[in-house]
Amino acid sequence: MERKLGFWALLALVIGNMVGSGIYVLPAQLAPLGWNQFAGWGITIIGALALAQVFSALGRKLPLAGGPYAYATAAFGPLAGFTTAWAYWVMSWVGNAAVAVAVVSALALIWPVLGETQGLPAVLAVACVWTVTLINIRGVREAGRLQEVTVVLKLLPLVGLIGIAVYLFATGAPRAPDPGVPFTVDNIALAAGLTFWGFLGLEAATVPADKVENPGRNIARATMLGVALTGLVYFGISAAFALYMPIDEAAASPAPIASYLGRYLGGDVAIAVALFAAISAFGTLNGWVLVQAEMPWAMAKGGVFPAWFAQEGRHGTPVRSHLVSSGLLSGITLLNYQKGMTDLFGFIASVSLAAGLVAYLMAALAALKLARGQALTVLAALVAVAFFFWAEYGLGTEAMLYAALLIGAGLPVYLSVRTATAS
Repeated sequence: MERKLGFWALLALVIGNMVGSGIYVLPAQLAPLGWNQFAGWGITIIGALALAQVFSALGRKLPLAGGPYAYATAAFGPLAGFTTAWAYWVMSWVGNAAVAVAVVSALALIWPVLGETQGLPAVLAVACVWTVTLINIRGVREAGRLQEVTVVLKLLPLVGLIGIAVYLFATGAPRAPDPGVPFTVDNIALAAGLTFWGFLGLEAATVPADKVENPGRNIARATMLGVALTGLVYFGISAAFALYMPIDEAAASPAPIASYLGRYLGGDVAIAVALFAAISAFGTLNGWVLVQAEMPWAMAKGGVFPAWFAQEGRHGTPVRSHLVSSGLLSGITLLNYQKGMTDLFGFIASVSLAAGLVAYLMAALAALKLARGQALTVLAALVAVAFFFWAEYGLGTEAMLYAALLIGAGLPVYLSVRTATAS
């Protein structure tokens, strides 16, 4: 039990995997969309709460390692389970590249040379990846402790930012000019697709279920509470930017949260917050590295992935899964090093989202089959299915094409493993 995650560590894992690189970088991505981002956030928060209900119900019913993989397998069989797990795994290591880039993006506000030297951001991002990989190989308890510390640190500047906005509103401070961006279906869909990046990880508590104390109870509690708190923080930050930071400044900043606080509290504060932002993204990377290694381990245990991935190290962690997953995300970061930090984040995040949404869709469909008779869960699953199609539309054809290619690449692996097992 000493190696397992308790409620607070689990809540830190859920919040920490969501709050991090997304909210510290997304204001720059959303700024050109103007007020469309609020419609996007509204749709996303509804979708996220629906998914939280789905995962909470499934987590109580099937507290099994692998989360979405376990649910899809139980509902539809091994091929559906493999497709779900593969899509989730792709989302994890592809998305982790964006998280690692976000660490360096925040540090670039302190040391501008990091953003001015071509290729250096990607190299430093890879160094961050392997640092947290080694921590996770040491054991789930160590990773959980790091997650708890970084969650507390990352929330401090975010709460401070919201507090400043409340003060400015109460004192009647001048507001930022209206960006004049028209409301359109495409803009709202794009905003919904981008904002959901900030909720990736809402299912994190379900993935390492075998390493959780009292999983039937703690997984559901941590998931619902984590999503609700995160949604409140996100909406407050978006309101602060829309009301009190000009669109051109927000869009041009590599670390918009730090720039916002620096605008009102001075440049020294901005540098300090940039450090908090780097710590925040580093903590998110830690949580996602923990999760990304669990999926191939669970697939291998279930007989739909090479058995080589099922072997654990002396600390009870899936070492081989860690090494392969971190190797893949290092590769995708270095292959795209010629992109600027903002472009690299946006590209990787979109592809990661397009792939990961498939896993969420499968979990929702599994809930429709496994949770019959539970009206709230069935309703939540239907909302989640509708949200899937809306978000994929918002991400665009290019992201969906890349995601489809990455997911399709897993089919030969599945066929070879099943053939070998049958023979």
